Amino acid sequence: MRITLLGTGCPVAHPSRAGAATLVEAGGAKVLFDCGSMVTQRLIEAGCPGMGLDALIVSHLHSDHLVDFYQLVVSSWHQGRAAPWTVHCPETVVPVIEATMDAWRQERDLRIAFEQRPSATGFEVSCEVLAPGAVLSVGDLSIEPVLVEHAPVVPAYGFVLRAGGKTAVISGDTSVSEALIEAGQGANLLIHEVYMHHNMAAKPGARSDATIRNTAAYHTLSTEVGGVADRMGAKALALTHFVPPDFDRAALIAEVAQSFRDPIFVGEDLMCFDLGAGEVSWRDFRARLL
Repeated sequence: MRITLLGTGCPVAHPSRAGAATLVEAGGAKVLFDCGSMVTQRLIEAGCPGMGLDALIVSHLHSDHLVDFYQLVVSSWHQGRAAPWTVHCPETVVPVIEATMDAWRQERDLRIAFEQRPSATGFEVSCEVLAPGAVLSVGDLSIEPVLVEHAPVVPAYGFVLRAGGKTAVISGDTSVSEALIEAGQGANLLIHEVYMHHNMAAKPGARSDATIRNTAAYHTLSTEVGGVADRMGAKALALTHFVPPDFDRAALIAEVAQSFRDPIFVGEDLMCFDLGAGEVSWRDFRARLL
């Protein structure tokens, strides 16, 4: 199993952190988790254009996890995609997917009629509603959806992934989730969001004290995420979905390491975790994962 962080950012636009998206490859299967801003570009950079994806999974109804959905569909069609899309998502996301496809129907029909490409099948989209504990199989990859704590956005899912004798967990957006800790016991890798509350301050015209308090309530704090990994018994922790997107990396690692002593990685866009080889790579960086 290979996992590539395509986007490690949050709703705050950042030049080096794209929107939430993670690529998982196992036994020939290629599955995309979430499709935030710039996902199409990151997929190409990762060597896996959208035309080759076997499935898309959306964790919850927040724009930073979904905003580039139609761009993904169109760019994949231009790449030659001739397979329909299956989108696995919460029931709250289904109307958004359907409305998005309907909103662009006229544009799509014009493209199909005028451009005369070999197939229009790559524009066909169907949704399958996720259910907690209902395991999905995509090739050799097993995907277990787990309900996490992101209220008032309900439902929201994290995922336990299994392939090749390895287990990885993707937290999605959540505060500390007991269900995820239990479901992911002994994971080889935990990929978890982090909210650095120490770095957040009220800013007139942008966020109030109430804004900070409420957003912190449905994310996992930097003082908590190490404890989540420790209680899960994870063998390594990769941090992502950084709020705010600019921060002191050394300080963050030191804080998380107070409660988790195994390897901690500050995620970067296009950082790749190869669980089979036990390696992490990003640009010129190489390290042992386990």
